[in-house]
Amino acid sequence: MPSAPQPAPTHRRPASRTKLLSLAAATVLAAGGLAVLAGNAGAADGNLLANPGFESGALDPWSCSGATGSVVNSGAHSGTYALKGAATASDTAQCGQTVTVQPNTTYTLSAWVQGQYVYLGATGSGVTDPAIWTVGGPDWQQLSTGFTTGPSTTSVTVYLHGWYGQGAYLADDVTLTGPGGGNPSPTGTPTATPTGTPTGTPTGTPTGGPTTPPPNVAVPVAPYIDMGAWPTPSMPDMAKAGNLKAYTMGFVTGVGCKASWFNAYDPRTGWAKDQIDALRAAGGDVKLSFGGAGGTELAAACTTVDSLFAEYDAVVKAYNLRYVDFDIEGAAIADTASNDRRSAALAKLQQANPGLKVSFTLPVLPEGLTAEGVAIVRSARDAGVNVDLVNIMAMDYYRAGTDYGNAAVQAAQAEFGQLKALYPAKTDAQLWAMVGVTPMIGENDDHQIYNQAAAQQLVTFARQNHLGLLAFWDATRDANACTGSLSKCTNIPQQPYEFAKIFSQYAG
Repeated sequence: MPSAPQPAPTHRRPASRTKLLSLAAATVLAAGGLAVLAGNAGAADGNLLANPGFESGALDPWSCSGATGSVVNSGAHSGTYALKGAATASDTAQCGQTVTVQPNTTYTLSAWVQGQYVYLGATGSGVTDPAIWTVGGPDWQQLSTGFTTGPSTTSVTVYLHGWYGQGAYLADDVTLTGPGGGNPSPTGTPTATPTGTPTGTPTGTPTGGPTTPPPNVAVPVAPYIDMGAWPTPSMPDMAKAGNLKAYTMGFVTGVGCKASWFNAYDPRTGWAKDQIDALRAAGGDVKLSFGGAGGTELAAACTTVDSLFAEYDAVVKAYNLRYVDFDIEGAAIADTASNDRRSAALAKLQQANPGLKVSFTLPVLPEGLTAEGVAIVRSARDAGVNVDLVNIMAMDYYRAGTDYGNAAVQAAQAEFGQLKALYPAKTDAQLWAMVGVTPMIGENDDHQIYNQAAAQQLVTFARQNHLGLLAFWDATRDANACTGSLSKCTNIPQQPYEFAKIFSQYAG
């Protein structure tokens, strides 16, 4: 599937299947919402933060992950002292402070920072993280943003952090202005950052609740959504507009042997969990997909079964997942060693998380899965993985003149035959329930078209055979209903969310 990993964080993360954007220029960053302001600013009146300029000469009540923070008395933006976060190759040096706030209230957050890739943000229940960042440099720059609390928000954690391997950063004169909700709450290590765990920019509700999966919710339709698109998509809003209840969220890759949302955010912080909670509250759920077309697949990055299992398990528990998907393509599909390592780790993952459903998303031709794809399913089967379904990427055949509606149906029929050979003891009904089909809506990368009639054809076929899953790439393109870049647009005449509304007719 298309994905959006970056070697370093960017404000605009592309959805293209084959192209990755480089770091945006400063003007693009500003257009994406980053405010880099000139001038002088000290602590503002009404600042809710304690020790905002670190003039006490100590961290308290700020605390930092992995003992990476300290207060220094040289090079401050104002006064005598500043915060120094010693980011390393395995820790972004996140420092935070929790304060009480009022519900349904707007707040302004700012800080002066110095260094490479410095982030400022805030997390809390019901708060969409307003995180901003700067590429940085040798001079002080002010980051400024704002957010509105939710109806039940009573506290937020303000945080700063650097980035992996980018060296130390300085921060000073941090302000959070707006109505207070009482005295600042004491904090230990910021709740959005497990001590010693590398993090990206957290958003949503910090994790740490029950690890039992949510109630059994069927997801016969779960389009892929590129969570790396900018601005970050809102699954609850899109679900309401498209008559959907579920999405397949892409993609979790690896920064070394550490799980990461498209090389930017740490899943352990519960990034976007507020969106997942909202879908579940409305009777839906999510599949979370590891892999994609770009970035490093975790099974290749982690060299042992135990280390790979630990990363998968951390993500499953962070989101209380019931469904996990593994989108394997490109060079990863032929990497036998990593594929076998993944199979062993997934068997262990299902043992540790009873009821967890595992799916594979694999390239396909109209004639069926490639030999490498069949080998991945066989490896999982032989390792004892209970494979819920095998989802085929019915797209990009690079065969001029191919009817993409017919090709998707043909590929599903061919896959059924391949699964029958792999699982001879299963009934036809059980095998069809293992088949998932995911076309690329509108114009494909090979410039062939998958249109609304093709989508309706697939829904009819799925109803006849009771397929396990219908999806498409991707929901943000369906929402835009535009012409232009294939990362944003379907490039065919359509109404917004028209494909979602067609696919939503399928109930399993």
